[in-house]
Amino acid sequence: MKRELKTPISKEEIRSLQVGEMVYLSGKIYCGRDAVLPRICRLIDEGNLGEIDLSGSVVFHTAVSPAGVGPTSSNKIEIERSFAKLSEAGVRMHLGKGAISADTIAGLEEHCSVFAVIPPITALLGDNTISQRVVAFPELGMEAFYELEVKDYPCIIAAAHNKSIY
Repeated sequence: MKRELKTPISKEEIRSLQVGEMVYLSGKIYCGRDAVLPRICRLIDEGNLGEIDLSGSVVFHTAVSPAGVGPTSSNKIEIERSFAKLSEAGVRMHLGKGAISADTIAGLEEHCSVFAVIPPITALLGDNTISQRVVAFPELGMEAFYELEVKDYPCIIAAAHNKSIY
């Protein structure tokens, strides 16, 4: 069975996901990695997100370059430290790759969020990316905070409900 999710994602949908489940994600998602996610967290603390709406959103741990998008390691300290703050602000799914800590997994559960891994298939994701635009920190170039519109991005739920595939 093909499990499809469209952003914004509800808490009820998150509660129904199981570790190891294959999901196809469509809708608008945000992209950011270690250079920009701490800045987004500061904007949350300042109450100054502007046009960024994190309610029911997805954050993909990637840069956006002419070569395409592909996951970066989600256990980089700057990225992993952002999970709780972003989840508390409304992010329902974090996309990336690699094992994350037990503390991060517990924080996901506390804020009704999950972590999904996306296979490193940069070349293939281009066909599933409908549009892209910079929404914050354009001076960071490909590491700015981007919004993508996607269709059927494949991912696997890696951490949910205090469980992990790792």
